[in-house]
Amino acid sequence: MRTPGILIFGMVLAPCGWILDLTATVAPNWRTLHNIPQRPENEIIQQGIFDICTTTDTSTSQTCQQEDPEYFQEEIIPVSQGLMVASLVVTLIGIAVAIPGVRCWKDRPNWTVAGLGGLLIFLSGVMTIIPISWYTHILTNVTTVTTGAEIRVGYCIVLGYIGGIFEVLGGFVMFIGICRCCGGKNRGEKPVEEVTNRNARLDVCNNSSKRKA
Repeated sequence: MRTPGILIFGMVLAPCGWILDLTATVAPNWRTLHNIPQRPENEIIQQGIFDICTTTDTSTSQTCQQEDPEYFQEEIIPVSQGLMVASLVVTLIGIAVAIPGVRCWKDRPNWTVAGLGGLLIFLSGVMTIIPISWYTHILTNVTTVTTGAEIRVGYCIVLGYIGGIFEVLGGFVMFIGICRCCGGKNRGEKPVEEVTNRNARLDVCNNSSKRKA
């Protein structure tokens, strides 16, 4: 039997969301500081939840591990660190749980197992969206030793939103499969053996009709 479309949808979105969330977690670009007073005009400070780097508009090189105790003491930073790492771990667990339920080499998928994996993936997406949304809401209020600079949203915020939404959608679609199980009959899905036997019977009937004619 073919793997149901809603399970394929979830199993594709979940890894994609995980990769985006991983990038958002480790990359130091949740926000950027431009036009920094008493600094070179083209210098940019990139602030993430685990690291801070400096770069310039005209160079691709970065100098990381910059000190900013005021920034890392903000409540949002340790909360974001914990939730983003937890989201990555829960996503992997959800995918590992869902795989035995969606594998196509069995006659029918195990909708209960696949739905449980989908629930974990859904929760991991929520755990990503919470710190991303909170950080975005207080973007200009997070303190830093560098004052008076122009603050802009970093690409990690965008990647985090997209990754979290992917996981929420994929996990939700997989989870609602629990409500539509019944062996897949309500979706018109039939095991390969059943389809093959039916075609064989049709061939026999057609051959018999030709002989009589």
